[in-house]
Amino acid sequence: MTILKSALSRVVMTGALAAAVLAAPAALFASTPGAPPRPIRVTEQDIAASNRKVAMAYDDLLSMWTNDFAKIGERFIAPRIARYDTDIITACGVFSRNNAEYCPRNNTIYYDEVFVAGMAKAAGQSLGTDGDMSAVGIIAHEMGHAVAMQLGHQSSSSYENESTADCLAGAFAQQAGREGSLEKGDLNEAFYGMSMAGDPTPRSTGNARVDAMIQARLAKQSHGTKDQRMQNFQAGLSGGPKACLDDFRNLN
Repeated sequence: MTILKSALSRVVMTGALAAAVLAAPAALFASTPGAPPRPIRVTEQDIAASNRKVAMAYDDLLSMWTNDFAKIGERFIAPRIARYDTDIITACGVFSRNNAEYCPRNNTIYYDEVFVAGMAKAAGQSLGTDGDMSAVGIIAHEMGHAVAMQLGHQSSSSYENESTADCLAGAFAQQAGREGSLEKGDLNEAFYGMSMAGDPTPRSTGNARVDAMIQARLAKQSHGTKDQRMQNFQAGLSGGPKACLDDFRNLN
């Protein structure tokens, strides 16, 4: 059964972000410049399939980071994972739809299951794959926040925190590749997901004061442009955890 409620409009808005990736290499993204984004219809089956992939990735992430923490003499405290499909109140405040966030106050990763399934489906339709790594990348990114915070790394700069999490998501992809669990197209899906979630470039309002306020607000929540996010993910994919945090510099 097709999920109607607000899910379709939410995922269609997510699909609209595809316009931001039209400048990416044609070999990576199958998009037609100027073409409107295709609506993404998310079904219960899509959500169930996405949740299964997320659960598998969650187990693999816990295994990886538990082992890597042990190698540096630390103990990784496994975050819980919880899904939602409407705005929820958490220990870290209200988490809105169309999002995934890590809450350090109760060590929990929250993700909007409709949003994550929609990201996977959007990637799949654009790349001709199952799109699952786009969804997995979201969870790997949030787990990256848990990894960094548990090691005492939390910057006043939003971009620094987010770039580290993107890098650690790339490190997870490297590990998956080493273990032979990556499927054909998975890396393209991961890069696609990173590019879709890049910070938008706001248009000038013509009012310097208002424009400065908009830029300041964006800076507080900055994840990086689509190019920066892909570059940060690539750093972890190429160099592993030690490319992301000095704590792991002695890992093999």
